[in-house]
Amino acid sequence: MGWIMLALIGLMTAALLAVLRLPRTLWPLAGAALMLGAAGYAWQGQPDLAAQPVAADAVKLPPSFAYKKLRDTFFGRFGGESMYFGISDVALANGDPDFAARALTGGVDYAPQNAAMWSELGNVIALHDRGVVSPASLLAYRRAMMLAPQNPGPPLFLGLAYIRAGEFAKARPLWKHALDLTPKDASYRDEIVRRLALLDALLAEIAREQSAPR
Repeated sequence: MGWIMLALIGLMTAALLAVLRLPRTLWPLAGAALMLGAAGYAWQGQPDLAAQPVAADAVKLPPSFAYKKLRDTFFGRFGGESMYFGISDVALANGDPDFAARALTGGVDYAPQNAAMWSELGNVIALHDRGVVSPASLLAYRRAMMLAPQNPGPPLFLGLAYIRAGEFAKARPLWKHALDLTPKDASYRDEIVRRLALLDALLAEIAREQSAPR
């Protein structure tokens, strides 16, 4: 259902651009933003879930299969953090990011040198804070990057959090750093390259629009 809604949003965006008669120079910017949003959605959202009405105070945010697979790729599946990830994932699926954050806070208290749990704590805090990369979320991500400086996961996930927040320029150096840390033969390298290219296209359109004469 999610993919259908995303396609409808794309069609509505195109129609709106035409109806409002916006300059065609703005069309690539809107298209690049939509494509980048779709790329992030494929990692973080669950486009295969049926649409369901939810209460305003209980928005369900279940991590997608693609996101969990990527997380497992970077951090493994059977470490000490897997139990905490499972608790957090269930809490997010039930619309309780506060409990998810508290579970992972307990995890980092128990294992303060675990980069995977710090990285996921940053993600959950950002979701808890309505998608904003707050100082607490940034602190958790930075702690993960300090503990595992050669792991591309923490900068990649921090960049994804900035994408969700609409702070595209902040995401770019993080995704580039993640790509630099990624082995040439890694199975996920092409995905990072593709999303970085979409991000570069969006940033280029933003720069062109900002420099265009009014």
